[in-house]
Amino acid sequence: MKKDIIISGVGGQGILSIAATIGYAALEASLYFKQSEVHGMSQRGGEVQSHFRLSDKPIASDLIPEGKTDMIISVEPMEGLRYISMLAPDGWLITNTTPFVNIPNYPDLDKILDEIKKFPNNIAIDAEKIAKEVGSPKSANIVLLGAASRFLDIDYEILKNAIKTVFYKKGEEVIEGNFRAFEAGRKIAFNL
Repeated sequence: MKKDIIISGVGGQGILSIAATIGYAALEASLYFKQSEVHGMSQRGGEVQSHFRLSDKPIASDLIPEGKTDMIISVEPMEGLRYISMLAPDGWLITNTTPFVNIPNYPDLDKILDEIKKFPNNIAIDAEKIAKEVGSPKSANIVLLGAASRFLDIDYEILKNAIKTVFYKKGEEVIEGNFRAFEAGRKIAFNL
């Protein structure tokens, strides 16, 4: 088992929470992983991305070669397209469709979504809306993690335990909200 994942978005969208959750799950599942992060101007709405390599065998490098990414999980649609050259031909693009408009010349959203739809393996969902519908409006990132969980090859209960670990200090209400967000995203991916 080997998964090379790029997690992308804009500062403050929970990219590092997705990476931490997968990391804790990997530890519990006795998997190897390596991660590298680029924060850019993350506190000012700049890009954030993380290379995350997961395997049942030792991993030599934390960087993913171009064209070898198994999955891009993007909390922002334009940021998902930024890394599309990294995606393997059979890789999956899992992205939020709600833009984070942080620049004056942000491209037309319909054109971005049309580009996303050109990839045969894509899950493009309004994670913001789904998070609000399940009563956890700050959990769009976990909705996307739920959708990505279909392709992670990590046991469902292990992923839930990892969510609990990551959000433990925020209290039971936040944990439960993230569980609902995770379930909602997972349901979408498994019903494709």
